[in-house]
Amino acid sequence: MIRRVLLVCHTGRPDAVAAARQVWRLLAAGGVTVQVLDAEAGILDLPDTTPVVAKPQAVDDTDLVVVLGGDGTLLRAAELAREPGVPLLGVNLGHIGFLAEAEPTDLAVTVDQLLAGRYDVEERATLDVQVLLDGREIWSSWALNEVAVEKIARERMVDVLVEIDGRPFSEFGCDGIVVATATGSTAYAFSAGGPILWPDVDALLVVPLNAHALFSRPVVVGPHAAVSLRIRSSTAWVTCDGRRSTELPSAASVRTTTSAQPVRLARVHARPFVDRLVAKFGLPVRGWRNAGRVDD
Repeated sequence: MIRRVLLVCHTGRPDAVAAARQVWRLLAAGGVTVQVLDAEAGILDLPDTTPVVAKPQAVDDTDLVVVLGGDGTLLRAAELAREPGVPLLGVNLGHIGFLAEAEPTDLAVTVDQLLAGRYDVEERATLDVQVLLDGREIWSSWALNEVAVEKIARERMVDVLVEIDGRPFSEFGCDGIVVATATGSTAYAFSAGGPILWPDVDALLVVPLNAHALFSRPVVVGPHAAVSLRIRSSTAWVTCDGRRSTELPSAASVRTTTSAQPVRLARVHARPFVDRLVAKFGLPVRGWRNAGRVDD
C-alpha cells in the first residue's frame, strides 16, 4: 500500500498541471501524503502538500513517483528515483510516451489501482558511462535510454573507433555513435535506423549515425559487453538521455557498460509490449497497403 507519493510535472503544459491536480485530489482522498518539487510547487498550487528539493535523498521515504508529462519529464524524474530505487509511474502528456504507463483518460482507474496496491514493478537496465583521457576518468554519468557521442562541428565528421570488450571493432567517420539499452531502442537509436528490442532483452545496441562507410549497420551485443567509443579526430559531445553532457577532447574514450543499478517502472496494465508498439506507433495490423484506405 502506498503512503507517500511524489508528483513530478511538466509545468509548462497546462494539461499536465490539470492532470497533476486531479491526481492530487484522488490520492489525497485515499489518505496518501503528496509531495511536490519545490520548483514546481508555486505553479501547481496544491494545498496540504510537502515541497521537496530535487535530490535523490529527498525521495528516500517515498513509495512512488508519479510523473505527468512526456518521456523527457520521466527521464528527469528518473534522476531522482534511480538511486533510492523508488518506482516511477508515467502519465503520458507528451507525444509518444513510450515510458509512460497511463493516459490522461485513465487517471481515475490508475490511481484506484495504486491505492489498492494492484501494480507490478519492472526493472529497466541502465548504462554506466565513463569518459577517460590518458587512462584517467574525467567525467562520469549514467543513462536509461542511450549514450550518444556526436560531432560538434556541423561541417565535418568525427572519427570514432568502436571497441568491444577492449578489442577494436571498426572506425567510422560519422556524425556520431549511439549506444542504447533495450528501453532506449525506441528512442534515439530507433530514429537513427536501429532495431526495436523488447524491454526484457538483455543487450546493448550500437548504432552509427550517418557513417561514411560500406559497413555501418546497427550491432547488438551482450549485456556484459563493454563498449568504448574512442575519439580519433577533432572534438565531440557525449550526451546521456539528452540531459547530461560534456565536451570530449580528441583522444578521449567513452566507456559504456550495463549498470548494477536499474530504473524501476510501476505497471498497472498487463499489456504485452507488442500492443504498446502498435498503439504508440499506430501500426496498421491489416497491412500498410490498407492503412488509411477508404472502402467504396
